[in-house]
Amino acid sequence: MEKAKHILIVAGEASGDLHAADLAGALKQINPALTISGVGGMLMRKAGVEICYDIKELAVLGLFDVLKKLPRFIALQKLILKKMEEEKIDAIILVDFSGFNLRLAKKINQKIPAIYYISPQVWASRTGRVKTIKRYISKMIVILKFEEEFYQNFRIDAAFVGHPLLDIVKPAMEKKVFMDEFKLSESKTTIALLPGSRRSEIENILPIMLKTSVFLQNSIKEIQFVIAKAPGVDWDIYNSKIKDFKNIDLKVIEGKTYDCLGLADFCLVASGTATLETAIMQKPLVVIYKMGLLNYLFYRPQVKVNYIGMVNILAGRQIVPEFVQFNTEPREIAARVLEILENPSEMERIKKDLGQVKSLLGEKGASHRAAQIIVDMLGKGN
Repeated sequence: MEKAKHILIVAGEASGDLHAADLAGALKQINPALTISGVGGMLMRKAGVEICYDIKELAVLGLFDVLKKLPRFIALQKLILKKMEEEKIDAIILVDFSGFNLRLAKKINQKIPAIYYISPQVWASRTGRVKTIKRYISKMIVILKFEEEFYQNFRIDAAFVGHPLLDIVKPAMEKKVFMDEFKLSESKTTIALLPGSRRSEIENILPIMLKTSVFLQNSIKEIQFVIAKAPGVDWDIYNSKIKDFKNIDLKVIEGKTYDCLGLADFCLVASGTATLETAIMQKPLVVIYKMGLLNYLFYRPQVKVNYIGMVNILAGRQIVPEFVQFNTEPREIAARVLEILENPSEMERIKKDLGQVKSLLGEKGASHRAAQIIVDMLGKGN
């Protein structure tokens, strides 16, 4: 009887943990005999993955954040390579987290199949990494249609499976039940603040969103704000930022991002996965992004795309406003938000455009399709 296969999954931040957890669940559904261990967080653990290293302290933003945590990354790489050798891992699945995962792929050097799920955005910046992918990655499983063509142009084995968010993004509670539980008013305009899932993002972006909220509250008396708190980030960072904004009608709600989006009339969103989550729910938004100055000066020259928000990148034009780095003045952001909120035709135009972006994400079932590709590669297809 053939020995059951053992897969190692490496995710490094909140969005990777989310998608890796769904992938692990789908893998187990197709082949219950699989052993799955990995680097991940709470969601992967809930999905039955044996976590050998928790990601809570791994998420970084920018070169200088990476340098501070370099000893931790080196130790983690050694841990993974040791585990591979001792436990005879059959394949490794790398989920996003490109700075670490591509270096790990080099160290593995094709000793076992290395499958990449959730592609690095090499089409946007640092395109030289394509050479690393071509040499060290056995299969790219991509979640954006244009990525499949991008990789195939380099003769890299790539398959588009659709976007896993299509299966995930939906409120967990009825709107009225949710509002009652958190003492929110149905009659007020509700603004959702999504300041990111990394501590460094939240430190840079949440203050801008809070100052913007003050201007909005000065213009709209019946207004309330909800901050969608990332589960993996300590409360202290949120509490330290909101303590000076006691006059805002504000609630911080943990681990219920889609419920917060469900009741929102408008959203202030950090660039990243959250812009697509907001698009799937067709909620009008503005994109706000700011990083440490040295990181920005280092990375900005490498960026090859015109927009930072994924919704605008996919649309190929600016369908929602972007406020980036030096252009993040709260008064100006608030003025643009008010302009949109007070214009019903503009609100509808944005919702329609977001619906078109959603249609570009493929069909539901991405995690299952990705899992089937992986199982087939292991020789265990149904």
